[in-house]
Amino acid sequence: QRQPVESGGGLVQAGGSLRLSCTASGFTFSQNAMAWYRQNPGKQRNLVASIASDGSTNYEDSVKGRFTISRDNAKNTVYLQMNSLKPEDTAVYYCNLKEALGITSRPYWGQGTQVTVSS
Repeated sequence: QRQPVESGGGLVQAGGSLRLSCTASGFTFSQNAMAWYRQNPGKQRNLVASIASDGSTNYEDSVKGRFTISRDNAKNTVYLQMNSLKPEDTAVYYCNLKEALGITSRPYWGQGTQVTVSS
């Protein structure tokens, strides 16, 4: 079963940094948009950052200037560099791959990785 696989979560103090990685094998990776979402218990899963196949990026307002999304197509991997972390960044972070299928697309989700920021 094809599924993106995240890594890199953990516990960090406020002001610290973490880098999340997501590897997606079995896909034509370079042709697909990738994104990171986050979710807390009982809350909606929200978009954090996205990167299109052409490398263009988009960020949720609260992470602009602190987080950077990037991709390495040769490694089938997308990254989320998170700097100046705040307690409110605490969440389970999910990798999303949007497989292009002509005029439609199909989403694939990773299993999630916990990020905890202590104050």
